[in-house]
Amino acid sequence: MLIPISDLIELFYPSLCITCGGRLVSQEKYLCSKCWFDLPVSRYHLDKQNKVGQLFWGRVPVEFATSYFFYRKGSRYQQLVHYIKYKGLKELGFEAGIRFGNSLAGSRFFKSIDLLVPVPLHPQKEKLRGYNQSEWIARGISDRLNRPVSLGSLQRITHTATQTRKDRFGRWQNVKGIFKVTQPRTFQNRHILLVDDVVTTGSTLEACAHEILKVTGARVSIATLAFADLL
Repeated sequence: MLIPISDLIELFYPSLCITCGGRLVSQEKYLCSKCWFDLPVSRYHLDKQNKVGQLFWGRVPVEFATSYFFYRKGSRYQQLVHYIKYKGLKELGFEAGIRFGNSLAGSRFFKSIDLLVPVPLHPQKEKLRGYNQSEWIARGISDRLNRPVSLGSLQRITHTATQTRKDRFGRWQNVKGIFKVTQPRTFQNRHILLVDDVVTTGSTLEACAHEILKVTGARVSIATLAFADLL
């Protein structure tokens, strides 16, 4: 009896969970079921006064803001974000988006969403990375909310340095005026859900929201995969 080559590869080079390092079993991909179960979800989608929403108070008028889980530097779930963003696992972003979308679908705050807009990368950065991780997260959410994803209507027109080591003011300066709405009719009189991978100070999302809100009748809510409140 011949053993399939895929089974032989799995025997000698087993797939491992990227967060705990345990061996994945049948039907599991990238993360084991236990790590998905233990994900430190925020449940902010049920609370309008949550900490993500508070980031934007007095800065930009968003309808609602939430994050799926808490992002802790040095935790095993830092790997989840890292692999989606830097290691080419866009499919993991899609899967995480589906799970996030399941939560959002059960919240009254997201019933009026018309359109999902991922925070755009500069074309130079997207070409280098090969994809926009926020787009794949948005696709997963879209699958559960049954709302379309708009690409290209909001564009990043300036290439900026990484935000990682900047303080709040430095992050705000780094993203000021770098986004542009290129198809305003797409956003006119619509409730837009801005989607990103991680929110720390909210500067990037704030810059995006400011541009979208220049369009007549546009409203903005925000959903990010992770909330880096302790970075």
